[in-house]
Amino acid sequence: MDPILEMYQALEEKVLSYNPNADCQRLQDAFHYADNHHSKQLRRDGTPYITHPLAVADIVADLKLDTDSIIAALLHDCIEDTDATHEEIANRFGPAVADLVEGVTKLTRVQYVSMEEKQMENLRKMLLAMSKDIRVVLVKLCDRLHNMRTMQYQSPRKQREKSLETMEIYAPIAHRLGMQRIKWELEDLSLKYLDPVGYKEIEDELAAVTSHQQEFLLKVQQKIKDRLTQEGVKCTIYSRIKSIYSVYRKIYTKHKTMSEIFDLYALRVIVDSVADCYKVLGFVHNMFNLVPDRFKDYISTPKPNMYQSLHTTVIGRQGIPFEVQIRTWEMHETAEYGIAAHWKYKQQTSSGQPLVGDEAYEWVRRLLESQESSDAEEFVKSLKVDLFADEVFVFTPQGDVVNLPAGATPIDFAYAIHSAVGNRMVGAKVNGRIVTLDSQLNNGDIVEIMTSKNARGPSRDWMKICKSNEARNKIRQWFKRERRDENIATGRAAFESELKRAGFSIADITQEDVLPRVLKKSRYGSLDDLYAAIGYGGITCSKAVTRIRDEMIRIGREEKDKMAALQQEEPVVHNMQVASSRELAPLPQKKITYSKNGIIVEGLDNCMVKFAKCCTPVPGDPVIGFVTRGYGVSVHRMDCPNASPERRKGAEQGRWLSVSWGKSEQEGYQTALDISAKDRQNLFLDVAAALSAAKVRVDSLIAKGMPDGYALITALVMVKNVDELHAVMRKLHGISGVIDVKRASH
Repeated sequence: MDPILEMYQALEEKVLSYNPNADCQRLQDAFHYADNHHSKQLRRDGTPYITHPLAVADIVADLKLDTDSIIAALLHDCIEDTDATHEEIANRFGPAVADLVEGVTKLTRVQYVSMEEKQMENLRKMLLAMSKDIRVVLVKLCDRLHNMRTMQYQSPRKQREKSLETMEIYAPIAHRLGMQRIKWELEDLSLKYLDPVGYKEIEDELAAVTSHQQEFLLKVQQKIKDRLTQEGVKCTIYSRIKSIYSVYRKIYTKHKTMSEIFDLYALRVIVDSVADCYKVLGFVHNMFNLVPDRFKDYISTPKPNMYQSLHTTVIGRQGIPFEVQIRTWEMHETAEYGIAAHWKYKQQTSSGQPLVGDEAYEWVRRLLESQESSDAEEFVKSLKVDLFADEVFVFTPQGDVVNLPAGATPIDFAYAIHSAVGNRMVGAKVNGRIVTLDSQLNNGDIVEIMTSKNARGPSRDWMKICKSNEARNKIRQWFKRERRDENIATGRAAFESELKRAGFSIADITQEDVLPRVLKKSRYGSLDDLYAAIGYGGITCSKAVTRIRDEMIRIGREEKDKMAALQQEEPVVHNMQVASSRELAPLPQKKITYSKNGIIVEGLDNCMVKFAKCCTPVPGDPVIGFVTRGYGVSVHRMDCPNASPERRKGAEQGRWLSVSWGKSEQEGYQTALDISAKDRQNLFLDVAAALSAAKVRVDSLIAKGMPDGYALITALVMVKNVDELHAVMRKLHGISGVIDVKRASH
């Protein structure tokens, strides 16, 4: 029989073994379609090219993926290397298969230039973000695995390039998706070409050690098997030796010897239930001596990629340490195949309906939540990768990756490259086509900026179009530096308008004895400097006028105090001064709504105020004031236990005052949050990451574990108002395991 037909027949049998309802006719059509299109192509080793797609499809079948994935694996190089088109594949095998093939083709075309860590992380994110269907990434990983298995036929330079690319990009993606078996093999094969001497040394040493310890492992395995059988625990036990790359890392990065690696050998015990896992753990600890500090419970606290297992290291009578890993069959499938494991539960019944519902996807949902997915549940339903919804990853023409905010435009891209590129920009091309400057960029786009030495510079409208603060700041800097006269004219018009609304005129603030104090308060050397700053966006009109208004009111009070003093000493002169004062500096009688700390106490803005630490109010909260002894007015939230209606009607009823919020210079107000959550690994880090993503200042973050498996985290944060606080609370509610987020009242 033809060897290629034998390979296909073996593939078909493997698919039917886990999916009896697979459409074999579609599989055969895909095989013949790929065989015909690759018929004139050979691999580096001289074999027909079709052997590669067949081998990739075989690896995909090992993951037990669906029929569309197998077909996509067979066709994955057709668009890239033959005259096949997306439309033709869609017509013959369906749009889903065509989209999978096109997705793999896009990932294949990605070029890796820089191997800096930041670039690598951007590339890993981009590969996931580019793939609308997670199966694209899975097929690509299988494609890369077979290429690495046959890397011996490539040139030494190609071997190193592809191995480094695999180690930096594809192995971490496999790890992130929980696919440990593929990750280990990719790492070992990459190391073989990156450090052949180190690889050979460890391979030989492992072979030598294993030959001596094989009999020991078999005896221990049988001893545990006999004990569990005696106790009535149904189990499967097999041994594993640590991967070459894992040993390499411990020896060369942690400077350990082979004898210091306690988990070099491991016995895996696979049982039917979680309860049996803990039973087996007890029996193992009863049979062998426990190595201190070497027990890990990943069942109660899974790893971020949802790996679950009990790990314990013990020593037998021979004095040889070995690790025992205890897990259920479901945990084992997840540990080996990661995100691909759920296809085992997705095979179709004869009625065409899945055997199980969304509960089979729960671990995938939790994986995505741990990666800060914006909408993990929706992702699971549609199988779309949306791990990085707030970011977009695009290429420069040289192949470097640029990370931008979602919705970014060519303007953001230009200023991310260099301010000079943005300032001289006259147009942009995306994927070789000229686009408008407000066009939104998509993941994987190749962006080219067209510049000119005669460019007039950025437009003020660009600040409304761009999405990144970096671009806005650089545009402001250009206007500050290059367009001072224009900025002064623009700023003066806006300033005078805002000043008029506040009840003042330019003449009021330019009086000889007033102007120096006003400029000092506004923190600018001259009015032109102030106008220029408003013109280029360095300060807002409202903020500048607020500062000046405060100083004008203060000057007015001082003038009144002087008049009162003169009236007592020289009544006649004083009356003349009062008249003169009224003529020269009339002050509007406006209702005070401004206060340095943001609080108005029964119409007064100059009271000593402090915010109660028991309830930490922020602007927008209903508040009430209490006159303290020696510390001014203490401001409480209306719902604070210390400001309850009963206390307000008590013996100190007269010390309670009406207070309200006014405008303030303060950039933030400190408040406290209590976060209740199910205790787990990385909970504290996830809370810290959520607060960082919310862009609020964190003054304190304290976590306390509870005996019942729960945790209480208290966060002291700075927010502008109650709306921002509620947004922070919503973000914290979205963290996996968080039960409640509430305002702290102590």
